[in-house]
Amino acid sequence: MNHQIEHIKNRKILENHLDGLIKLEPALEKVRQISGEVPLRLRIGGFEGMSAIVTAQLLSVASANAIHNRLADLLGEINAQNYLKQSEKDIRACGLSNSKYQTMLILAEAEMNENLNYDELAAMPINEVMTKLTSFKGIGRWSAEIYLLFCVGHADIFPVGDLVLQKMLGHIFELEAKPSEKQTAKIVENWSPYRGAASRLLWRYFAVLKNKAVF
Repeated sequence: MNHQIEHIKNRKILENHLDGLIKLEPALEKVRQISGEVPLRLRIGGFEGMSAIVTAQLLSVASANAIHNRLADLLGEINAQNYLKQSEKDIRACGLSNSKYQTMLILAEAEMNENLNYDELAAMPINEVMTKLTSFKGIGRWSAEIYLLFCVGHADIFPVGDLVLQKMLGHIFELEAKPSEKQTAKIVENWSPYRGAASRLLWRYFAVLKNKAVF
């Protein structure tokens, strides 16, 4: 059962999962050496964690952080109750688009109506969590996967639609073009139950190569 998989909650667990990943895919040994220390990337969960992910959709890190900080200044503590207390005008003034404001409104109302319990997500099978999260308008597969990876710590998730991860797979395995989502899913299928560690490794690898001007 997915809920029995060890969650990546500290560096020791991450390093153990990277060790397990390399045993399954020796081609990643060199990638790990080049990448150095792979960031844990844990984030706060709940409404605050999800709101940060929604804010970051299609924005630069700097822009998303600025908006999130203004939202924190407005709300004090970023939670569903405080969000619902504010007017749309004041929240939108933080820099949120209408669609993002509406998505957060839906999430806040769902939590307050007990239709969304973030604590329960950690114990649910991944497919059930994905179905639950993506049922809310504005939360797509990628956003749900990012929440599970970094806010919950689910260990066996690889966002197959992520362009950077696709690009890294194409680079590592010397493919003529970056793989499609279907091809990506096939490549990483045998990396279970360490696909969360693989995601972190490949994002780190991209950052290192980018700094070296390889991309």
